[in-house]
Amino acid sequence: MANIRARKESGNLIIDFRFQGVRCREQTALPDNKENRKKLEGLAERIEASITLGQFNYADFFPHSKMVEKFAQVETLKKNLIASNGFPTIGEFKETWMAEMLPTWRASYAESVKSIFSTHILPTFEKKVVGNINKADILQFRAILAKESPETGKSRRATTVNRVLKIFRLMMNEAADRYDFNSPFNGVKLLKAQKTDIKPLSLTEVNLFLSKIRSDYQDYFKVRFFSGMRSGEITGLRWEHVDFERKQILIRETIVKGKIEYTKNDGSFREIDMTTPLFEALKSQHEVTGENNYVFCNTKGQHLDNKNVCNRVWYPMLDHLGLKRRRMYETRHTAATLLMASGENPEWVARQLGHVNTEMLFKVYSRYVPNLTRQDGSAFENLVANNSGEQS
Repeated sequence: MANIRARKESGNLIIDFRFQGVRCREQTALPDNKENRKKLEGLAERIEASITLGQFNYADFFPHSKMVEKFAQVETLKKNLIASNGFPTIGEFKETWMAEMLPTWRASYAESVKSIFSTHILPTFEKKVVGNINKADILQFRAILAKESPETGKSRRATTVNRVLKIFRLMMNEAADRYDFNSPFNGVKLLKAQKTDIKPLSLTEVNLFLSKIRSDYQDYFKVRFFSGMRSGEITGLRWEHVDFERKQILIRETIVKGKIEYTKNDGSFREIDMTTPLFEALKSQHEVTGENNYVFCNTKGQHLDNKNVCNRVWYPMLDHLGLKRRRMYETRHTAATLLMASGENPEWVARQLGHVNTEMLFKVYSRYVPNLTRQDGSAFENLVANNSGEQS
């Protein structure tokens, strides 16, 4: 039931009522007196009757109210839902889906998903109804993504296109399951991504690099070269997670884009056994930053900025030594190839790197091992040669 009352600040009357579950309070310029109250009571009765009959139009009673636009948007949404069999648009379902998924994502991944939607998906699909998108729409979208990027003027890499498609597919598959329609991604294949080679440093190059690098970064790069830690893991390494007694580094968190997060996955939550070079490097570093929270930090005790180290230390050092430029992440690949080349147990190496099994080791690093250990088939040749005399 509508209520008539006076506003304390001005003494003017207000009509207070509910419409579509929303409390509406419309102010008037009428002073609080018996005549004006009677006038508004009559208006309130007409409003209530109109609402009861389902004929209430906000603009008919309060044409200048801010609520007119709000309820107009609600009506538009209702009409769209009726026209779409009750299915939401991509923009609407994306909000619901992301709110549900956010608790399961790392902050950096959530930012990446938001960026993919705002940059690639929403400009094309935001207003389209989830149930009205078909396979042809997805194939056309894939073709557009693969064309030249407006930012770089170059064709997008297959890995970039596939990253967008994977996120969109996740959401559309959920929408299809929830609203009972066939996902438009059924039968749509990802682009074939070109394999890229890793570029680890050889042991000779590692020794050269360490002999020339400035002293305040020598221990930092020793740990990178000999531990196989990811960039975010070494950036976020704190002294409380360095166990000198057991000679272990406890990988418990990572820093990505300046934010502390859980490790990349459960397999990355691990303990790294310190080899002698690794132990000595951390002992040396402890004498410098042992009073701080982070193992590697700036003069203010804050963790290092990975991008800053890469641009101001890593690249200049490679250039100075005449070594080919490569990502600083190659220090992880360098550690893996050196450990494998030394003959360490592959299962142990996999645990050091945070891999759940040895599949990645043999898939990515095995071709470097023969070159480093010179075990390129000569062992088999020697076996055959040594036993050839037994046959007559």
